[in-house]
Amino acid sequence: MTWGTSDIPDLVGKTAVVTGANGGLGLETARALAGANAHVVMAARDQEKASSALASIQSSHPDSSLEIIELDLASLESVATASKSINSLHHSIDILVNNAGLMAMPERQTEEGFEMQFGVNHLGHWALTAQLLPGLLRAGPSRVVTVTSFARLFSKSADPENPHLNGRYSPWGAYGQAKLANYHFALGLQRQFDASSVMADSLLAHPGMTNTDLQAN
Repeated sequence: MTWGTSDIPDLVGKTAVVTGANGGLGLETARALAGANAHVVMAARDQEKASSALASIQSSHPDSSLEIIELDLASLESVATASKSINSLHHSIDILVNNAGLMAMPERQTEEGFEMQFGVNHLGHWALTAQLLPGLLRAGPSRVVTVTSFARLFSKSADPENPHLNGRYSPWGAYGQAKLANYHFALGLQRQFDASSVMADSLLAHPGMTNTDLQAN
């Protein structure tokens, strides 16, 4: 059994927020949702690449409804600003795709001093989801899709005493920890949705090996 973009139902009247929509999986996700008539909020750090991505989608879907919101997941201030902008522009959010991420990079820290991969892939998305939650719950039924990876199996658990891997950083170990955190975040969010009996679903996606800049670099 196969499933493709042609199987997406008509999303007219729906609003979707996609992080990292300026390239790779995020761009193709935004393209597919726009092609199904959703209004797509393209949340991205690199505004020049985001503009090029928007033009690319419009070239294949001339009638698509798109907007760009600047979002740097390595800054909780940027996450708060982006969330405020999205909430002010959209009363409800039907789909949130937590896609943006970094993979196996040299050790760096976010603005707040978090290990970069953990901070961007997990903590930034945690904060974004929390701040967009009112709109997601107003939409009902809505869904939050979090991109994880089988690389989560590289890490058994996060050490609460040293989640930022100070003194024992490894690029793939940090990536595995971040993807494991994505996995548990999505499962925990679904438990909260169930306990609150709200019309929302938290879903996980493992994209597999894909021909994107993340893999190439």
